[in-house]
Amino acid sequence: MGRIEVPMPQMGESIAEGTVSKWLKQVGEAVERDEPILEISTDKVDAEIPAPSSGTLVEIVVQEGATVEVGTVVAYIDPEGGAPSGNGQQAATEAPPAPAPEERAEPAAAVEDQAPAVDQGAGGEEPGEAAPESAEERLRTRSTPVVRKIAEEHGIDISSVPGTGHAGRVTKQDILGFIDSGAPASGGEEPAPPAAAPTPPAVPAPAASPALAASELWKRFYGEVQHPEFPVRATDRVEPMDKIRRLTAEHMVLAKRVAPHVHSFIEIDFTEIDRIRVTNKKRWAEQGAKVSYTSFVAWGVSRVLREFPMVNSTVSGNNVIYRGNVNLGMAVDLNPGLIVPVIKDADDLSLVGIARKLNDLADRARSRQLLPDEIQGATFSITNPGVLGTVVGLPVIPKGTAAILGTGAIEKRVVVVEDPTTGGDALAIRKRALFSLGYDHRIVDGADAARFLARVKEVLDGFPDDA
Repeated sequence: MGRIEVPMPQMGESIAEGTVSKWLKQVGEAVERDEPILEISTDKVDAEIPAPSSGTLVEIVVQEGATVEVGTVVAYIDPEGGAPSGNGQQAATEAPPAPAPEERAEPAAAVEDQAPAVDQGAGGEEPGEAAPESAEERLRTRSTPVVRKIAEEHGIDISSVPGTGHAGRVTKQDILGFIDSGAPASGGEEPAPPAAAPTPPAVPAPAASPALAASELWKRFYGEVQHPEFPVRATDRVEPMDKIRRLTAEHMVLAKRVAPHVHSFIEIDFTEIDRIRVTNKKRWAEQGAKVSYTSFVAWGVSRVLREFPMVNSTVSGNNVIYRGNVNLGMAVDLNPGLIVPVIKDADDLSLVGIARKLNDLADRARSRQLLPDEIQGATFSITNPGVLGTVVGLPVIPKGTAAILGTGAIEKRVVVVEDPTTGGDALAIRKRALFSLGYDHRIVDGADAARFLARVKEVLDGFPDDA
């Protein structure tokens, strides 16, 4: 039996590549089937990858920190426990191997036009072929098919794009940021200067300053700015965004650009829910469930969404997709960072079932043990800044959905109520919170939002004891 390939797995429909974060096994070590042998990181989730077979890890092809496309072989396992291949140990300690020929960026046309063809003679290379690249240069020009297509469509030489990936590798965000910055294409379309005007000698560009780096980082996510630089003072600290912050920034800017946001508000009374929690706390604990206020909100919202399909939908071109499932995205604070695991088919779960699912997802989100499928497919989202004391917020609608509910802090307030004895007005202390609904005004009208919030209020104010 031959060696078994360990490929970079597909971690979601929209994920095209992954980064090897850490090798848990080294060349020459025995591995068991389904035993984790490496950790990978993608745009969506971090995960441990199990061995596809028992045997010996005989070769590591992709090193820690390298990003490769889905399906790329990252290692080999010998099921018969053979010795490591001749270059297997080297692969574990030296620079990564050269990319496949189809993964290399094509030489820039401008460079080809300026450099005359040179016969390499006995070297065996074709006339005009570029000199062999170093490992650093190969990583510098590697890119995914998506990046190469974008570069080709805009006439961009990938080797001229500053890369933020491993060893300067150009990512999709890099090429889009490069285009947004107004950088010229490499195809030579710029008009030539008049013949009478001599071309001034080239002047070396000044070294990039922290201020310029900050400006470029801002433009990458927010587009052009009014000022070319953000001044960095002596007391300032400039740090690159970490992965979660970088992805969050990208997703938030895209979501704000795509959907016209409108927000509506309503006040919810939690007095009755608080009584139900106190009454049933011991019984729920015996069932292994901690039922929070958020669990009640998720239960109520999941039922109301059935009645308002436009709130549980999304825009696709000139069409509206009305989702057949109620999948609640529940924002979890990672401090720092944010992730949104999804409770699938929440409308089919009981209150205790939602509480169990919510607690499990939140715990595994904070320990970075979520599976890729558990952070995808949300049809509506709930975020709870109120747990940190926020009275009300204006959350951003996640791309691919039509609305998001923000829950404020639940606080004791003095309110006017009807006296059950006299039927007149009376002052009472009630537990209340402000809710905000952010919605895509292309498909959710203000009246729809008002009716949705009123129905949520009705369900939560009169919460049934047997939910």
